[in-house]
Amino acid sequence: MEKRKENEIKNTYQQIVQKKVPQSSILKDAVFAFVVGGLICDVGQFFMNLFLSLGVSKDDVGYYVATVMVFLGAFLTGIGVYDNIGKYAGAGSIVPITGFANSIVSPAMEYKREGYIFGVGSKMFVIAGPILVYGISSSILVGIIYYIIKILAR
Repeated sequence: MEKRKENEIKNTYQQIVQKKVPQSSILKDAVFAFVVGGLICDVGQFFMNLFLSLGVSKDDVGYYVATVMVFLGAFLTGIGVYDNIGKYAGAGSIVPITGFANSIVSPAMEYKREGYIFGVGSKMFVIAGPILVYGISSSILVGIIYYIIKILAR
C-alpha cells in the first residue's frame, strides 16, 4: 500500500516537471551553437589577421589572440552580455576560449559580496578549477607516456 502511494507521488511529480521543463528544438539549438561558436572564432581570426598585419610573428600571434579573447570573454561577462549570448548559443558559447574566461569571471562576480579573499579569490575557480586540474594532469600523463615511447623507440 505504501509503495503504491509512493509511486503515485513520483508519477505526479514527474508530470509536474514535464509541464515546467522548457521544450527545445535540437536542430535550432545546434544551429545557434554552430553560428555563435563560429562567430566567436571569426572574431579570433580577425584579431589573428590584425596582429599578423601589425608585424607580430607567427610564433607569437597565438598568445596575443588568446589574451584578447580571454579579455573579451571576461569583459562581456562582467557587463552581463556573455550570459545572454549563452542563453541562445548554448554550447557554442562555452567551447571557445571566451567560454573559459566566462567560467572564471561568473563565480567571481557572484561571490564578490563575500569579499575579495573568501568570495572572489576562493570561488573564482569553482567551475574552471576541475577543468584545469584534469587538463594539466592529463597533459602531464600524456607527456610521460610520450617520453617513455621516445626512449623505447631508440
